[in-house]
Amino acid sequence: MSLDTVPKEARHLRACKLCSLVKTHDQFLAAGCDNCERWLELKGNREAISECTSHNFDGLISLMSPVDSWVARWQRIERCVQGCYAVSVSGDLPYEITEMLKERGVAYRSRDRRIQH
Repeated sequence: MSLDTVPKEARHLRACKLCSLVKTHDQFLAAGCDNCERWLELKGNREAISECTSHNFDGLISLMSPVDSWVARWQRIERCVQGCYAVSVSGDLPYEITEMLKERGVAYRSRDRRIQH
């Protein structure tokens, strides 16, 4: 497991609104999202990090073996990298990004459990 995906500290944590990967703001700034970078382009982009990640999330899952995990299947992260993931992430991606994802054939379902979709 690469330690690059594990949060380096417990402060300034954010969760990706697309895959729910949890990292520090600085880790997203330095490397982007290990699962969603090709679509969200977070690396080096503070504005994108602000729009596409949230500091407000519930629960934390440590994912070591995504393919073998029923929790990963339940959370729809079985194809994601090893790391820490939020159970629920507050907020949705901006409309422009959801439309771009749709055009590229990428399924987006909100990870905000407070909203009934």
